[in-house]
Amino acid sequence: MNSLLLGGHRYQTVLGVTEWFGAMQAQDLNSVLWSLGTRLPGRPLPAIIAETEQRHVVRTWPMRGTVHLIPSADAHWMLELTGVRALAGAAKRREFLGLSEADADKAAEILGAALAGGGRLTRSACVAAINEGGVAVAGQLGYHLLWYASQRGVTAIAPNEGSEQTFVLLDEWAPARNSPSREEALGILAHRYFRSHGPTTAKDFAGWTMLPMKDARAGIAAAGLTPVDVEGTEMWAEPAVLEAGPVRGWHALPGFDEYLLGYKDRSMMATPEMLKRIIPGGNGVFQSTLVRDGKVMAVWKRTLGKKAVSIAVSPLVEFTAEDWAAAEEALQPYGAFVGLPVTVKKLE
Repeated sequence: MNSLLLGGHRYQTVLGVTEWFGAMQAQDLNSVLWSLGTRLPGRPLPAIIAETEQRHVVRTWPMRGTVHLIPSADAHWMLELTGVRALAGAAKRREFLGLSEADADKAAEILGAALAGGGRLTRSACVAAINEGGVAVAGQLGYHLLWYASQRGVTAIAPNEGSEQTFVLLDEWAPARNSPSREEALGILAHRYFRSHGPTTAKDFAGWTMLPMKDARAGIAAAGLTPVDVEGTEMWAEPAVLEAGPVRGWHALPGFDEYLLGYKDRSMMATPEMLKRIIPGGNGVFQSTLVRDGKVMAVWKRTLGKKAVSIAVSPLVEFTAEDWAAAEEALQPYGAFVGLPVTVKKLE
């Protein structure tokens, strides 16, 4: 699982890190930008944002009905392979919202026309265009219709304009498209998942993708992976990652990072009691973590000021003076990332 921290050592671009993972959970934009930044040492936030404008990566809903950052050229086949499973359950959601499939399709067509020719609209402008096109949008309908259009491969989320999401036509953002066969696609996805998340189980891969176990095992078989016995449990990993060995040291990670979100079973990283503090209330909102040698040591919260970024650290294990010194050092790259000095507040 420590291979999750290898991206910055092997790749030097946003696309390289994103492709290493296969997909990076990205419903929280600031979180995924730091997920990239911590694996691209020395690259400040403006440089990361500038790279996302190069159209090599894009945000959309490729699996689990959740926004991920993925290579743009892989968006279509990923939506067809795993995203389609979310579409299969959309009928119940439409019924709850009082929305017909015909109106959902019409909204996607309206967005397609509004964005054609290199258009790029904010989220609010997209909703306005749908309303003006004849599909009434109120309440939760806006989010669903934007999701639906992207899930169908019509649109995708581009970098923000200020604090607001923007949307583009996927075909225009990603004119070059990879088109593997279904068998090849399963193998590609399995290879990327296990090289970045492994060693881990077929069950975790199936949970990450929402693929049925039959497809998950087919992907593993096609990916050239090595089986590993971990305390009696069969796991899989890429041979080169096993040869490289575990990553050591301290790392400051955001809350919505593949380090924890990429698994169903998180017992190798944190105890059940620790997870209660990492995910307070079990509401799906993950706290940022400080990790040493692959194990969670603390959670942290940052407050951006005009002259400094204040970071409050709450240990989940007993901290020594050496631990505090190492934790403070591990948080310095985040300050460089946002262009502010770091002050650390110790919460016992």
